[in-house]
Amino acid sequence: MVGRALRARRGGHAPWPSLRRTGRTARPAIELRCSGGFSLIEVMCAILIMGVALVALTHGMTTALGSTKDSEVQTTVVGLAAGQIETLRAGGVLTDDTTEGDFGESFPKYRWEQTVSPGDVDGLHQVDVAVKDIKSGATLYKLTTLLFDSDYPSTSASDAKAKQRDQDKAKKRNRRGQ
Repeated sequence: MVGRALRARRGGHAPWPSLRRTGRTARPAIELRCSGGFSLIEVMCAILIMGVALVALTHGMTTALGSTKDSEVQTTVVGLAAGQIETLRAGGVLTDDTTEGDFGESFPKYRWEQTVSPGDVDGLHQVDVAVKDIKSGATLYKLTTLLFDSDYPSTSASDAKAKQRDQDKAKKRNRRGQ
């Protein structure tokens, strides 16, 4: 319809002579102007892609920060359990018993529970130290080792009395939480 009207205005000639000669049916370059901007669909797709990428980036950073905090807690409780075993080892006298305590003001979120039980060999004791969360009571880390009693075997009656006295002192010290 539009082509007929244009032909009528130009005196019956085809409005686009170059197209008639080549036999192409495409529209002329006059109507295919290049626009200098983006279409609405292109802009919406770009915003959608950026939104998805931003959500993924935020999720990844949140996960990384959470993992860092978990790693920090794990490192702390491992050191606390090892320190408690070293304190027990330095005391010299091992008493087969279960005791509890806290780590003082330095680590107010944690408490410890240690169990010393006889081993398979005379003078050998199995020591279990569990570090627990104060609020939930959940065991965060448990460390188990074997320690020899420092003054085993006792050779005289005076050594046996001294050992018994040291064990009584150790029990009192452990019940007070160190």
